Order: sequence, then C-alpha cells, then structure tokens
Amino acid sequence: MAIKKLAGLMYGLATLALVLAPFLGAYPVFVMKLLCFALFAAAFNLLIGFTGLLSFGHAAFFGAAAYVAGHVVKVWGLSPEIGLVLGTAVAACLGWLFGLLAIRRQGIYFSMITLALAQMVFFIALQAPFTGGEDGLQGVPRGSVMGLFDLRDDLHMYYVTLGVVVSALALIYRTVHSPFGQVLKGIKENEPRAVSLGYDVHRYKLLAFVLSASLAGLAGALKTIVLGFATLSDVHWTTSGQVILMTLVGGLGTLSGPLVGSGVVVLLENKLGEVGSWLHAATSVEWFAKLGESVTMVTGLIFIVCVLTFRRGIMGEIIHAFTRRR
Repeated sequence: MAIKKLAGLMYGLATLALVLAPFLGAYPVFVMKLLCFALFAAAFNLLIGFTGLLSFGHAAFFGAAAYVAGHVVKVWGLSPEIGLVLGTAVAACLGWLFGLLAIRRQGIYFSMITLALAQMVFFIALQAPFTGGEDGLQGVPRGSVMGLFDLRDDLHMYYVTLGVVVSALALIYRTVHSPFGQVLKGIKENEPRAVSLGYDVHRYKLLAFVLSASLAGLAGALKTIVLGFATLSDVHWTTSGQVILMTLVGGLGTLSGPLVGSGVVVLLENKLGEVGSWLHAATSVEWFAKLGESVTMVTGLIFIVCVLTFRRGIMGEIIHAFTRRR
C-alpha cells in the first residue's frame, strides 16, 4: 500500500512538472519529442514487460503510423486528430497481421518473425511513392484541433501532446491492473499453467500485441505532427533496438521504467554534444569535443553497464531496494 501511495505521489509530481515545464525554461519541442518516445517505450514495455514477448519489429508500427498521419495531414489536408486516428488504426491493423503470423512462435523465433515483417515494411516505405523515399515526408503542417487550437503555436501543441500521452499512459496503467493484465502477467510467468487454467493464451497474446502496436503507432503519428516530418529512420530496425534499450535501461516490467529510460536515451542523443563542448572548454581534452559524434558508443556502454550491474534497470533497482527495505 505504501508503495502504491508513493508511486501515485511520484506520478502526480511528474505530471505537475510536465504541465509547468514550458514556464520553467524547458524547450517545448524537445519535451514533446521526449513524450512521444516515452509513450513508444511504454507501449513496447506492455508487450515485453508484462506479456514476455520480445518484438524486434516495433519500428514498423511507429514508422507506418508516422507516414500515414503525415500523408493524411499534408496531402489529404485533413485535421491532425484524424491523422492520429488513422495512423493508430493502420498500426493496429499491422499489429493484428504481425500477431497472427508470429504469436504461435516463442522465443527467438517470435522475435525473428517480427524483425522480418518489419523489414518488409521498411522496404515498402523506401519504394512507395507517397513516402518520399530516402527524402522522407517533409513539411507536414500541424493544423488545428477541431478548428479551435492552432497547433502552430508550440504551447498549444505541447498541451495537446501532453494530454494525448498522459491519456495513453493511463490506459496502459489501467490495462496492467485489470483482470486482463493479470492474465498477461500469468502468461509471462508460467504459460503452461495459464493454459491448464483454461485461458486462450494465443488470444490474450494477440490482444496484447495489437494494443501495444496501436499505442506505438499513436506515438509515431504524434511525433510526425509535432516535428513535421517522417523519415526512413522511423521504420528502420535501429529504432526497434532503440526502444528495447530504453525499456531495459529504465526497468523492464515497471510502469515508470520506460519513461525514465526514454528520457536517458533521448537526452543523450540531443544533449551529449553540448556536454562534450562544456567538458572540452573546462578540461581542454580534445576527445570531449568529439563526444557528440559518439552517441552510439556511449549508449552501448550504458547498455553494457546496465546488463552487468543493475539488470532490473534504473527504476527496477529503485523499486526493488525500496521493497526490500520495507
């Protein structure tokens, strides 16, 4: 009970900090990007952390929804909320198709099937005329929500993004703590026992896969509206690896872990160069000036340290230490 109260307090404080962030000197576009990837990591964690399914193809849902939302808003001229809905719907359909093909396999076979299917989506995005090929889909306008809020204003866009992400995270929280979520945890811990209790395991896995894909698609569609572009990197396999890293660093199977992990990775990608410049100016060590070019090496090092020293991730270790102390 004490842990739940503490968690509720921390979530409340985090939400309050995000509400006030634009007035505390935070750059709204950067925080919005961080929120999109936090939702992406939380959606992925719903599948691996609570169902035990490791997908190497979540970039397909993220990127496909990004392209669809961008095309709907830029080419068709529809409102951004319709772009978000259609992008999420396409990601859900892809998730259903991927799930039907992969869900009856386990372990590395499941992961390899999702990776192969995701690479098919990547090559479609590379060749299809409406995606812009290697140039991507550029100049996507933000438009306005229901004709009331002009999203060209960063502050309006920020609070719409915050509302969408918080609502999606609340849905994940409710799912995990529902009877459906408890069955997913049971499947992860002991699938044969879940089968013996009469649960249709494949059906539950498919539902979890579709829900995870839908939320990942929502994150990708929202990212396109915020940043104004969708590129091949959104559907590339490295994006799937990136979301795995975010989840593992933050804490697998925890609700707050993916949020922290995404913050760490996104901050490294965007601020490591600034930190390197500051260290170079302070120490005159030439290597620090090139630190911004070594983001992949630094994130890989963090991943190695995480695996070797705190396998539960940042939030996983904090929760475990608090529980043990209690």
